[in-house]
Amino acid sequence: MLELSALKRWRREHWAFAAAMTIASALAIGLPTDVIPNPVFGRQGTPVEPWAVPVLVVTALFSGMLAATYFRPEGSHEVDDIDRPTRIGSIGGLLSFFAVGCPICNKLVVIALGTSGALTWFAPVQPYMGVIALGLLAWALRVRLRGQDSCEISPSSPVAG
Repeated sequence: MLELSALKRWRREHWAFAAAMTIASALAIGLPTDVIPNPVFGRQGTPVEPWAVPVLVVTALFSGMLAATYFRPEGSHEVDDIDRPTRIGSIGGLLSFFAVGCPICNKLVVIALGTSGALTWFAPVQPYMGVIALGLLAWALRVRLRGQDSCEISPSSPVAG
């Protein structure tokens, strides 16, 4: 698997950045959805579903590792453009946020479906949204890691200029 060879070449800085981004992702999704209990946000009487915690954990791990594929050591002048895997990964992260969130706390869902619609129609779909979100993040991470295994083009190469 090419993806594993890319991970084996990551330096300590890559792994530290991935860990920091994993924690940031977990907090960014887990706190406002109250999957991570906190005094600021609440779930208005709907409990956290048992599948929400694993979805949050895997989302955070994939998001942290995906972010680390863009990590460049200090002094490096390489810049990655926002590419298709990044956009797909971002959609996966956003979808995960909606998947683990409280269905009646989501103002967009309540405006579109009403409170009873949020519980009747949106809540049953949330686990599937979580699976789709994880699939999108896994795909984006795999594509980015494959790209790290591809041949690099030197700045002096005629193709690069």
